[in-house]
Amino acid sequence: MILNRPKKLNTLNYEMKSRAYEDDPMVKLVILKANAKVFCCGGDLTSGYTYVQLGHWSFAASYYRKEFCLDYLLATYKKPLLAILDGSVIGGGVGISIHSTFRIVTENTIFAMPEVLIGAFPDVGASYFLSRLPGFFGEYVGLTGARLNGAEMLVFGLGTHFVPSKVFALV
Repeated sequence: MILNRPKKLNTLNYEMKSRAYEDDPMVKLVILKANAKVFCCGGDLTSGYTYVQLGHWSFAASYYRKEFCLDYLLATYKKPLLAILDGSVIGGGVGISIHSTFRIVTENTIFAMPEVLIGAFPDVGASYFLSRLPGFFGEYVGLTGARLNGAEMLVFGLGTHFVPSKVFALV
């Protein structure tokens, strides 16, 4: 599955759909990657805000319902998932990748749950994965919107493997 909204930093919008490969016996592994220098910078807040301002609040509610259902689908997927996290992995981008069997990070990877910086709270299942970080580091990340690089993601178990980004340029 390829995120392909590079001009919008691969933000998730209502139109982005996932294909179900779970029941296809030919598919043994699903790879999540992006067509850009970022993996995914979260949800498309601009579109949601615009629709709410135009009086279409139900659109925003429907968008979040769809995003959270996608997060749940990927968290409970029956086949192995491999996420190539080259570049920014922020908010909703974390939600669609954090439960992958393999989370490959690079020297370009930047992880963040910055919702608190705009007056919201980390969603997309953050209370589940942040609470499992050692000590109080998950609380720190959730309350400050702190950014982590690929090496830090490996140390805290948010990434599973490190691969230099130049390897993906060959693929």
